[in-house]
Amino acid sequence: MVDTTKSVDKIKNEDSELSKSESSLYGKKISINVRIKEKIIEYFFAANGIVALVFIILIFVFLFREGIQALNNVGILDFIYFDQIQIDKSVQRLYEWYPTSSEERYSLLPLIVGTLLTAIPATLISTFFGVAAGVYLSEISNPKAREFLKPMIELFASIPTVVLGFLMLVVGASVFDDLFHPSNRLNAFIAALGLSFVIIPIIASMTEDALRSIPNDLRMASYGLGATKWQTISRVIIPAGFSGVSASIILGFGRAIGETMIVLMAAGNASNITTDLFLSVRTMTATIAAEMGEVSQGSDHYYALFFIGIILFTITFFLNLIAEIIINKMRKKNIF
Repeated sequence: MVDTTKSVDKIKNEDSELSKSESSLYGKKISINVRIKEKIIEYFFAANGIVALVFIILIFVFLFREGIQALNNVGILDFIYFDQIQIDKSVQRLYEWYPTSSEERYSLLPLIVGTLLTAIPATLISTFFGVAAGVYLSEISNPKAREFLKPMIELFASIPTVVLGFLMLVVGASVFDDLFHPSNRLNAFIAALGLSFVIIPIIASMTEDALRSIPNDLRMASYGLGATKWQTISRVIIPAGFSGVSASIILGFGRAIGETMIVLMAAGNASNITTDLFLSVRTMTATIAAEMGEVSQGSDHYYALFFIGIILFTITFFLNLIAEIIINKMRKKNIF
């Protein structure tokens, strides 16, 4: 009778222990304390994510609230051109950014042209070297070289842009001026070279990831048909990973448009409408950085700078959205 009572108590204790713990997917028992800690950690990270999202939304709301007032104070056409009345009563149409003049001029065309004149050459240069580096890391280098080179390339992207801008201002511009004697010592091409140092690691790293995600069956099939390594890379691997490579280029272009310090220090900051790479230009980001600290709050100039911020945000948002759509399509196809 005593043994029967002990057995019943033992079974109850075991049931009690089982009720305090649950089995994981792999059959290991997890105590309630551990599960509580995991829940606390889960809620902690979720709360951090929500707080970050709220702050980003508040920044966007503030940006649009301030920038949209420029349309009322300045006018949409004034952001394109300014009609200046001459002495002989004729009208001269000006495309200038000159908000501190007695006749304030807010044309964004020279700023947009300056931004594109630095971002497009930088993207072209970076695409050539970045894709080549990505192909080398993915298809040609041995594992030991890849383990050394890829972190080094990614580490290069972490160099502060103010350091790169200073190097281009002091060293790059002087060397380029001595060799080629451009019209302006600081010009769009010098800024594009500086931007390339930031974009190349992005394109190289993403290209390497995209190409390494391609199944080896494609490589083996190509070699089985008698193709050489170069033929396999150029006619099989790169076309198969084209979406990932193009996404990396789009992200690099977005980074070039949004970069500030390099263009502020190396582009010359002259708001010209030109297609000459060797003339000084001024970008939208450099304009905001250079003038926001000196402008009177609530003035037309103040709201115009926020309106430039809206344009920058819109351009970079759609570029990143396009790149994200491409990457998601590749993930669904299990090739990225």
